[in-house]
Amino acid sequence: MLLTTLTCNESSQILPIACVGSEHLRQIAQPVEKITPQIEKLIGSMIATLESAHGVGIAAPQLCHGDRIFIVASRSTPRYPQAPLMTPTAMINPEIIATSDETAKDWEGCLSVPGRRGLVPRHRWIEVEYLDAAGQVQRKIFQDFIARIFQHELDHLDGIVFLDRIESSEDLYTEEEYQEIIQNDQNSNRP
Repeated sequence: MLLTTLTCNESSQILPIACVGSEHLRQIAQPVEKITPQIEKLIGSMIATLESAHGVGIAAPQLCHGDRIFIVASRSTPRYPQAPLMTPTAMINPEIIATSDETAKDWEGCLSVPGRRGLVPRHRWIEVEYLDAAGQVQRKIFQDFIARIFQHELDHLDGIVFLDRIESSEDLYTEEEYQEIIQNDQNSNRP
């Protein structure tokens, strides 16, 4: 039975998230050859784990699985209060087909890098291709925050964490510093 709606089910479980220092985060994930019941169960558990951790994306290597799968689930969370809404989407064997020339630095955090935030340069828009949970090829264009999530999660499949993308140590902050900056920005935008 293929997952047609991406939700947690009775076999979904919250999995432990690997943190920086885990060898799983530095390994290159392998393509998924077939969407098996085990892959379907993994997708459900990825969604359950992501929701539990208040994240907007998670990749299989973060859960110590070597499959080229990630979930993008942009929504407002305590970690990303301004995030746009996007239904949780499993992306299997994802790849970037084209990118904008323009890049932008913006905030990123990671469930595998607790307590840290950084300003990371990413392409403003990307054209991507992936298999959905039903095994159908999808080709989409994502921009801004959702493009950022996709690029961040794709990095995980290639053994890269956002810390590797930071251009300067001045672009790395603690979670507390980040929260203070965001709070000050929100207060300065009020009439």
